[in-house]
Amino acid sequence: MKLLKVGLTFAVALLVVNEQTAQAATATTSFAVSATVTSACIVVATPLLFLVYDPSAADNDKTSTITVTCTAGTSYNIGLDKGANGASTTTRQMIDTVSTNLINYKLSSVVNQATNWGDQIGTDTVAATAALLPAVHTVYGRIPTGQYVTAGSYNDTINVTVTY
Repeated sequence: MKLLKVGLTFAVALLVVNEQTAQAATATTSFAVSATVTSACIVVATPLLFLVYDPSAADNDKTSTITVTCTAGTSYNIGLDKGANGASTTTRQMIDTVSTNLINYKLSSVVNQATNWGDQIGTDTVAATAALLPAVHTVYGRIPTGQYVTAGSYNDTINVTVTY
């Protein structure tokens, strides 16, 4: 009977020794994480609605906004083309599709209409550098008084180009 007890004691002692020496091993490493951020811009414009124009009243002034969201630190220029009916950015015109009469209007980056907003970078565009938030740029529109054209609904389409 003593032999059996010794055998059991040896087996239990062997289990204890194996549990102490069978610990988990670890190995570690690391990896790099990187990205290249490119310059990018998104532009959104609201309609410029002159509503009712009375040629015998004062100039009809209204505004529109252009919201530009670019990668922070990106320099950009906003250009406005001549529209579908104008001969140039300084002679923009809306058309009445029924009578085909034209009415003149102006677009400016300043409230007093002192400067024309056109599409020639370095000459008549609006230049800015993007911050962390979207930038809102106001377009000041004016239909000068005294244009006695046929009554109707006059329209034009201006293309906005952001160059960055």
